Amino acid sequence: MNTRSLDSAVPGAFTAPADPEYQAWAAARQKRLWRRRILPALGIVGLIFLWWAVIAVFDVKPFIAPTPWAVLETLYAKRAVLLDNLLPTAMEAAGGFVLGNLAAIAVATVFVHNKTLQDIFFPVVLMFNAVPLVAKAPVLVLIMGNGMEPKITIAALVCFFPTLVNMVRGLESVNPQAMELMRVLSASKTEIFFRLRLLNALPYLFSALRIAASMCVIGAVVGEWVGATVGIGAMILQATFNFDSPLLYAAIVMSATLSGLFFLLVTLAEKWVIRWQPENVH
Repeated sequence: MNTRSLDSAVPGAFTAPADPEYQAWAAARQKRLWRRRILPALGIVGLIFLWWAVIAVFDVKPFIAPTPWAVLETLYAKRAVLLDNLLPTAMEAAGGFVLGNLAAIAVATVFVHNKTLQDIFFPVVLMFNAVPLVAKAPVLVLIMGNGMEPKITIAALVCFFPTLVNMVRGLESVNPQAMELMRVLSASKTEIFFRLRLLNALPYLFSALRIAASMCVIGAVVGEWVGATVGIGAMILQATFNFDSPLLYAAIVMSATLSGLFFLLVTLAEKWVIRWQPENVH
């Protein structure tokens, strides 16, 4: 059997790559993937170069701002200590992320189904969120002690409000025609919630989760500032008091890396869960 007969025997086996529309789509997709990888890398490289240039031009003293190379040397030389302190911070941030977002989803569900409770307690939540984080942290440490519990709680509080607001908006912004159709079909509140409201709220939810992914690390670090002997927050304080700027910047880099890792995990989960959204064409 020659190639021509093989092509006719298996429809579409070799025609797709030769399709101009397919090739254009594949080229555009490849371009988007490269942009998503190269442009962030260029931004990081540019930031590091600007950091080095400012130190070199203005002759910044090492105890104020070390060079990128000094920070890199510290990251390698003290990698064991940094990783040992990163682990409790990561556990506190992850615990706060899970608890805060689960609580926000549960409260949003209650608010959507009971407008009276929403009118009563939403202003209370708003006022509580307006209290500065550095003011909440000492109170929680006094109540819960000096262990991981107050740090997890602080991280959870940081995640709670953005997720609550976005989840309520997502659950409420359902297409009225779709809602009317579900009622015509005699769907129960549970069916309406899981088959309509929840699916509609997922994009809103993941937008909030991306914010919470970075904020939970900030909450854990702030909690460690108030009272902790281990963790990235405690290391930042110790390095500041000892004027050890390379270690201070290395701890900040580790904290930022942890936030970026959480953000990446949420982004990957969003792509896996929400598969019906079209790709960004820009």
